Amino acid sequence: MNSPILPLTWHLARSSGRRGLQSHLLAAGAAAVGAFVLLVMIAACLGSGTRADRTAWRTPEPAKHGTAVQALATTYVRHEPVTVVSLAQLSGRAATPAPPGLSAFPKQGEVYVSPALADLLHKLPAGQLADRFPKVTSYGTVGAAGLASPDELVAVVGRAPGDSAVSKAADGGASWFDIGQTARAEVSGFSSGKASMFTASDQTMTLLGLVLLAMPVVVLSFAAGRLGAARREQRLAALRLAGATPRQILAMTAVEAAAVGGAGALAGALAYAALLPALAQIPYGVGAWYTGELWVGLGCLAAVVLAVTALITVSAVSMLRQVATSPLGVAQQANPRRTRLIRLVVFAVALGYIWMSTDGGNQLKARQLLALLLLFYGAFWLFGPWVVDRLGRVVGRFARRPATLLAARRLSDDPRGAWRTVSGLVLAGFAAGFFSVSMLGADTSQYRDQVSVVSADTGAARHAATEARTLLHRAGVTATVTVGREDDFDSMLGGAPGVIAHVPGGQERIDTALTALTPLTSGTPPYSRDYTNANDRTATGLISDVTTATLALSFLVATASAGLTAAANVLDRRRVYSLLRLAGTPLKVLDRARTRETVVPLVVLAGGTTAMGVYGSYQLNKAVGATINTSGALQLAACAVLGALAMFAAINGSRPLLRRVTADPAQTAD
Repeated sequence: MNSPILPLTWHLARSSGRRGLQSHLLAAGAAAVGAFVLLVMIAACLGSGTRADRTAWRTPEPAKHGTAVQALATTYVRHEPVTVVSLAQLSGRAATPAPPGLSAFPKQGEVYVSPALADLLHKLPAGQLADRFPKVTSYGTVGAAGLASPDELVAVVGRAPGDSAVSKAADGGASWFDIGQTARAEVSGFSSGKASMFTASDQTMTLLGLVLLAMPVVVLSFAAGRLGAARREQRLAALRLAGATPRQILAMTAVEAAAVGGAGALAGALAYAALLPALAQIPYGVGAWYTGELWVGLGCLAAVVLAVTALITVSAVSMLRQVATSPLGVAQQANPRRTRLIRLVVFAVALGYIWMSTDGGNQLKARQLLALLLLFYGAFWLFGPWVVDRLGRVVGRFARRPATLLAARRLSDDPRGAWRTVSGLVLAGFAAGFFSVSMLGADTSQYRDQVSVVSADTGAARHAATEARTLLHRAGVTATVTVGREDDFDSMLGGAPGVIAHVPGGQERIDTALTALTPLTSGTPPYSRDYTNANDRTATGLISDVTTATLALSFLVATASAGLTAAANVLDRRRVYSLLRLAGTPLKVLDRARTRETVVPLVVLAGGTTAMGVYGSYQLNKAVGATINTSGALQLAACAVLGALAMFAAINGSRPLLRRVTADPAQTAD
């Protein structure tokens, strides 16, 4: 005997009318947004790992029987890093295979450059960049296999084994500034190595962003699952009273929600695939992406579609627990259960465990930190509805206006629904507030307008100073050249012997000086302030990018969730709004109550967690002697204001729907 569930579900969906279709379209739209955002963040996370793997060949790992010498050096132009890989084939050894992105091992005097560096070499005067490399009639091209990004500036230079660029001095180590920017070893291939300093942390930061955005996506999916929940409850409660079994009720709901959620999630996945070329143009870390780096694969694509569909289905089914067990209570619209104090207890226990895990100076791994972050979010997810419930009671007790009183009653009656609307921003607020204003890292402002050249010893430094004055004069650069003291560890040389040139006149003069002083080096190229703060700038840049992207996408998801929830609430509470209109409540009061229902928990909870993050960052900055990142604070404030305005606009977007469903209150209430 065929099951009547599918035909009956299809019949009820068709007979639900225009309002039922609106609910289905809204739910599908929410699923599409959730799947799209999730796929974008997963793509960024996987793509960051691919990027890091593509840079590992540049950092040489010593081979037992090396066939070539490889040296890594980093120079800067227009504040951007230029990675220079020098290679020299050792005589009498086996031929060394070609590095990634090259068709053959470079011969002495050959120079291969990335497409972005080739463009820059043609744009800039030779005295600012090209003269740092051996003169050639034409440059070879480093292919995509050897690059992390199409925007990367990379050069591969063929050298003689006795060239200073591949000598032992090229290993750096004169100061801690060299860490991650210089290396040297005898190699026999390019299959091993560690990721570049500029890409090593990319995946960790995108993984943090993925964790921060996972909860808003879950919230949006649950919001999509409860769209039209009240109307669905009434309809299925009638079927339950007519004799339908709980299993049949749940099966019908699951089928309907899965069909709508699956269609929406599939649409979001198709939008992600269609927008891949545009997404690849968004810069992150070292620059834009290769399109293939952002493709997650069919398996991951299907997994995300199924996950979003499952979340929506679970949300829809969980809303019908009372229908299955007490259909008469639903039909009579009995009051919902209050949140329990156990939520507060669980939250306190979780916070205590997190505090104990992070206290004592223990060095936690990235995975452990992410696990603790997930635990914190899970605990906050349980704790949030309890806070909203109590907040509704407090606001209701002190309310002086009808709109505020109605909003407080709705918060207290449905704290879980109100929490779902704002939870994404509440959970992302702390991280956004903390990272946006953080100002960690060494202060290198004293190195502004300086160029340094490391020498072998003090005698060589004195000779280099004389030659530096000559080279700078020939290049047309006015500079003051001094010999660094070996006991001056606060200088740009970090206590190493060498020359410091003070070059006023801006970045173009600095670039020209770097190029002019290149012949003086015995290993490490001349360097400027960009070299000294590269580690800190890379880390803070990634944090800023991820924080901005997370906050912006959180507002996008929260705006969609708020707008969809507001529209769904209008449809679900149609009878309640009509009764209030019959009782003489103005439409303006109902509309204000809907807005305050979102504003109150948003300001108290999201504003509170963001302020906590800012305060925590301020205390940390104060402890290390740093100040607040003013630009980050302004960026956070602008993003918060724009995001809040977008949320309110999304809520007000359902105002015409409220006006329409209450146009004839007598008939609707009846």
